[in-house]
Amino acid sequence: MKTVTVYTDGACSGNPGPGGWCAILRYGEIEKQLSGGEAKTTNNRMELTAVIEALRALKTPCRVELYSDSKYVIDALEKGWARGWKARGWVKSDKKPALNPDLWESLLSLCDMHDVQCHWVKGHAENEYNNRCDQQAVLESQRFK
Repeated sequence: MKTVTVYTDGACSGNPGPGGWCAILRYGEIEKQLSGGEAKTTNNRMELTAVIEALRALKTPCRVELYSDSKYVIDALEKGWARGWKARGWVKSDKKPALNPDLWESLLSLCDMHDVQCHWVKGHAENEYNNRCDQQAVLESQRFK
């Protein structure tokens, strides 16, 4: 199984507002950057979209080292929250509806195909790839202003 390193970030101006996302996939010396945006969205939806689009780009099942500055994404995957929300019909443990069930459904399905290892990184810090993702996500969001 190939090991692919993935860096993702999402950005939103206003919440909701114009948003953008970016993912950088690295396999050996090969690097691929993906990005996009939406006119009216939220930061969390853009964070999720970045991860989904990165995993969708993989042609075969891979071990994925996922780096994100989104505690929402990393904790929900790593701590099993998202699978719990799904098992309860997209209801959180506090009985409130889980947000973004459409995106979580897609992401969980992709995580079933790939072996995803999650790593939280501090945003706007020393990680070159996270910083590149952030810059591109902001640029994408600005296209919708």
